[in-house]
Amino acid sequence: MKILGIAAKWLFMLCLPVLLLTTSLGWAANSLWLYKYGFEKYNVSQTTGLAESELDKAARGLISYFNSDEEYISLSVIKDGKLFNLFTPEETIHFRDVKGLIRLDYWVLLGTLVYALAYVGVCLFWRRRRYWRELAWGLAGGGGLTLALLLLVFGFGVLVGFGQLFYWFHLGFFTNLYWSAEGYMLLLFPEGFFYDAALFCAGITVGLAVILGGVGGWYIFKPPRPPCHQ
Repeated sequence: MKILGIAAKWLFMLCLPVLLLTTSLGWAANSLWLYKYGFEKYNVSQTTGLAESELDKAARGLISYFNSDEEYISLSVIKDGKLFNLFTPEETIHFRDVKGLIRLDYWVLLGTLVYALAYVGVCLFWRRRRYWRELAWGLAGGGGLTLALLLLVFGFGVLVGFGQLFYWFHLGFFTNLYWSAEGYMLLLFPEGFFYDAALFCAGITVGLAVILGGVGGWYIFKPPRPPCHQ
């Protein structure tokens, strides 16, 4: 039983970085603010010739598509008074592939969340105070592991450059070259947008790791209660 408890705690610690990262990725994919921020920062309205209202429609359409059952995105916008499909067939194939990765992110998020909640529930309500310290060590260890992994990725990114990492990511996760298809997709989402999105995800992940790890560390190192005197 003791071995099972140790294994459960280590699995919880290993789940936390995955849980926090998938949470931040899902947040970014559904953040209308992030889309609008990128459009404004990179002057997308000027480079595409689309009005801000049409860009807003495009952002909302993409978020809706990523959470729908549609295989291919069909998004029409107005430019110079004419209605047209925003993305080429090659771009719609790429968005289908992106949607597949987002769905995978959701499933991994769900799986790690279920396990994490189950472990927390067992420690808090079934094992009671005997396992609260184990839970605290799991939170502190998982938060620390998350920060260490992010630091390694950041260091490697600085060494090789974000552009190279971005290129390797596409080669590793996509089976075609439609991610480089010329059209409005690359105008809407230049490489700088994804750099900002990566910082957005890293910031959320770091924040959550610090909060959870801080709660665990506080419980571990808090001063013991003074004994009660009759």
